[in-house]
Amino acid sequence: MPTGQTTLTIIGNLTADPEISQTKDGVAMARFTIASNPRFYEQSSGTWRDGDPLFLRCTAWRHLAQHIAGSLAKGQRVIATGVLRQFDWTDADGIQRTGYGLEIDDVGPSLRWALARPTAVQRTAASGASSADEPPF
Repeated sequence: MPTGQTTLTIIGNLTADPEISQTKDGVAMARFTIASNPRFYEQSSGTWRDGDPLFLRCTAWRHLAQHIAGSLAKGQRVIATGVLRQFDWTDADGIQRTGYGLEIDDVGPSLRWALARPTAVQRTAASGASSADEPPF
């Protein structure tokens, strides 16, 4: 990974099943959102409270995208790491907007409250393309 990039690790739950698609060049892409909701103990009331949730849109490419689509589902708690990307767009009213998303380097189920049985897949030389070959976020 190049220096100077903002890497981030997030732990949270998938808000929906990952959406898998392909670019016009046939490159697999998965998109999903992770909701991270902090909880804290409030001593004055003796109760647990939820903090403000963070919803982070995530994108993964190639074989990782296919593995995500075949392995993860809505509601699962995951741990994901990747590069934080900024993107700009113009909304329907012509207003310039800015958003942030995570370009996933690695993701997996959280084992805090679940069990997982990983299954290794056979990789070919073509599927092992470097991240430098992948399209931008």
